[in-house]
Order: sequence, then C-alpha cells, then structure tokens
Amino acid sequence: MIDIQQLWVFCSASVLLSLSPGPDNLFVMAESARHGWRSGVLVTFGLCTGLLFHTLGVALGLAALVRGSLLLFTLLKWAGVLYLLFLAYSALRATGEDGSAHDAAAAAPPFRLYRRGIVMNLSNPKVSLFFLAFLPQFADPNKGPLVPQLLLLGFLFMAAALLVFILISLIAGHAGSGLRRSGPARRILPRLSALVFLGLAVRLFFAER
Repeated sequence: MIDIQQLWVFCSASVLLSLSPGPDNLFVMAESARHGWRSGVLVTFGLCTGLLFHTLGVALGLAALVRGSLLLFTLLKWAGVLYLLFLAYSALRATGEDGSAHDAAAAAPPFRLYRRGIVMNLSNPKVSLFFLAFLPQFADPNKGPLVPQLLLLGFLFMAAALLVFILISLIAGHAGSGLRRSGPARRILPRLSALVFLGLAVRLFFAER
C-alpha cells in the first residue's frame, strides 16, 4: 500500500490544485455568490460525484480511451461547451427585459444543482486526462495492486476538493448575501454568472488533448 509520507504529499498537492483557479472552483464561486452557499455546496457534491467517475475511469483504463481517441475527446468537449453555453443563456434569462432579476429563476431545485455539477465535471475531458496523468504518479506497483491504490488516491482527491469547494461556497455565499439584497447587484449577478459560464465555455472550446 502507499506509504503515509507519499499520501501526505498527494493530499497537499490535491489541496493546492483545488485552490488554484479553474473551471470547477469558478463554477462553485459563481453559483454561491448568485444563489447562496447552499447552492454552491450542492454543486460541489455534484462535481465530486463526477470525480468519482473519473477515478473509476482511470482505474479501469477508460481515461486512456479519451486520451487515445480524438473523436471521443472532441465529443465530450463539445458536450461541455454546449452545456456551459446553455447555463450562460439560462443565467441571462434570469434577468427580465427591465433589468430586474426574476426571483422564480434565482434558485434551481437541489437535485438540478447536484446534477449540474455532475454534468459540468463529466463533460470536461480535461479532467479525465488530468486524473490519468496525476494519479498514477503516486501509485507504486511494488506496493500492491494498482487499482486499489488509484481508487484510494481518487477518493483522497475528492475529499480535498470537497473541503476546499465547500469553503469557497461559504465565503462566496457570505460575500454575495449583501449583493443579493441590493437591487442593482441583483441585476448584475446573473450577467456576471453568464460571463463566467461563457468564459469557461471558451476555455474548454480551445482545450486540446
């Protein structure tokens, strides 16, 4: 099994990677600032569920298929781009023609937020490729079967991401609470969310294997 020192290095790297600006934590930040920390936490659970599938993909060799198939990579990428554009459009629709935010559209049902996090994560092929490159660096075939090691590493990364993203949700949700009570800010927040989603879509569009 992987030794404790190696696991400590892995967990430290996972926390730092989760803190670094990226699509997932920007997504959580935008949702929390606009809808509150609970929405951010639900999205976080969805994102971490997606990481579970990516971990299984690495352990079972499915991630290697994404790396080796340009078609599969492109299909996943386009699915992610279209979904992000849909989220951007939905955020803009939350602002009426008079510029006022629609309260009815302000908060999605819990399961929809959870599902949004899963789709956001699974439709980004770069996450699969990242896991494929990152996890095996800390697995050692001399320490036993690789599959249990990769699963352990994946779960530890999910735990680190979960803690970091929940913290981001709390901070962004608290910062956004005052803004949500302000009329001008409530008109601006949906547009800022749409801008974040649009930026993530452009970033994913230009992603390469």
